[in-house]
Amino acid sequence: MSGRLYALGTGPGASDLITVRAARIIGKLDVLYAPAGRKGGDSLALSIVREYLSDSTELRTCHFPMSADNDEKAVVWDETAAALKHEVEQGKQVGFITLGDSMLFSTWVFLLARIGNPEWLEIVPGVTSFAAIASRAQLPLAMEAQSLAVMSCTASHQELSQALRAHDCVVLMKVYGRFAQIKALLQHLGIIQHAVLMAEATLPNEQCFLNLEAVPDDQQLPYFSTILVNKQWSMSVG
Repeated sequence: MSGRLYALGTGPGASDLITVRAARIIGKLDVLYAPAGRKGGDSLALSIVREYLSDSTELRTCHFPMSADNDEKAVVWDETAAALKHEVEQGKQVGFITLGDSMLFSTWVFLLARIGNPEWLEIVPGVTSFAAIASRAQLPLAMEAQSLAVMSCTASHQELSQALRAHDCVVLMKVYGRFAQIKALLQHLGIIQHAVLMAEATLPNEQCFLNLEAVPDDQQLPYFSTILVNKQWSMSVG
């Protein structure tokens, strides 16, 4: 089979943080699938890679519902996985892009579960949002023998508390809509001075909060907001 499928991480947002390998592959694709946040909406991942696309590449945007209805989501995953396989069977070079890295908190993983591990599939890693945030905020993700946990703030209070107690460094993703609870937990554990909050990292509207004590509980945060904690590294707020 001459067709190939590439799952491509586009990085955290800035178009020049995509890997050289991903950019080269994107430039030779016949078809590119890009997830959109809502039906008919724009795709941030697509905006990142536009400058690397060939004029001859066909674009397909696909919407994955955010509802709690697993059956509804499964139908879309099934249809998209089948469409990707069909394109490859036609001998096409096909790409599927995701923000950050395709193997971390990504819709791609649900497609991978349906596609399996055929020889015609290649997964290209991307820069994660928290790697970019660590660099932008100059906060080490982990040092020496430190342990690192990556958590979604959709986890229970008990799970988040356990992770923050057990690990030296913790990445708290999906802070959007949950900042007040997370802030209170960091204060309760006495580690808030070791935390940094960044929203829309590497994008034009990037916001960085080095002193979380001073951030109001009702602070409006965009969807892409993440907190990093390193218990052995205090953030400078001078």
